Amino acid sequence: MSLHHEPDATRGALPRRRGRNLAEGLTEDLGGKIREGQLQPGDKLPTESAIMQAYGVSRTVVREALSRLQAAGLVETHHGIGTFVLQPRGSGMAGMFRLEAADIATTADVLAVLELRISLETESAGLAALRRTEEQLLGMRGALDEFERNVRTAGDTVSPDFRFHLLIAQATGNPYFADIMTHLGATIIPRTRLHSIRSQDRGGEYLSRVNREHEEILSAIARRDPDSARAAMRIHLTNSRERLRVAREEAQREGGQAGQSA
Repeated sequence: MSLHHEPDATRGALPRRRGRNLAEGLTEDLGGKIREGQLQPGDKLPTESAIMQAYGVSRTVVREALSRLQAAGLVETHHGIGTFVLQPRGSGMAGMFRLEAADIATTADVLAVLELRISLETESAGLAALRRTEEQLLGMRGALDEFERNVRTAGDTVSPDFRFHLLIAQATGNPYFADIMTHLGATIIPRTRLHSIRSQDRGGEYLSRVNREHEEILSAIARRDPDSARAAMRIHLTNSRERLRVAREEAQREGGQAGQSA
């Protein structure tokens, strides 16, 4: 892997742009290495620090790029172990599902809610890591256990999903976080509003990935690690947003092509 052995060859490879553009460039470069076979399924990516040094970018840029690669289904991060390359999916970044035409308009609203949630819940996760009680932690654990059981039995996963996020808001000790979540209700969970997710996840692959992301959040809160809790929550919600965004773009392109051929 060139990132391990030839850091100088990649240093400065990205255009000298800022913020999101740098993250996009890093995502494209690492994603290309995965798709071209330079990075094989099962390979462990270098550490964040090694990538920062190799590409000359900040930790924030690296984390944003890794989040995008996770959303694309190209890598998977295991806390305390590292980030590993997955088998690339043939269906593109949407990976888990494809949107139906009827879902396109609704998706714009769901994406807007996810944008709000990224701001709100990232901070609530950090505060929860500092302020949670053992009882609240047990409640979160119970919600995720119920979620996992219901994935296996094709039962209700929306209720434990929402309960998990609400418990985090309550664990901040600031009632306004919980008030906002309660006001938004379970409709903040994308699959309650998008038929495509419900109908096309028959194997539970999408839901299993969602709950693995939940486990990363819970692990950080249990360790009382606010920075990791914020990062895990941001990755979780950003992954949801990115999967939906790409699926929506693909659905729109397919709709346009169908209209031209009609």
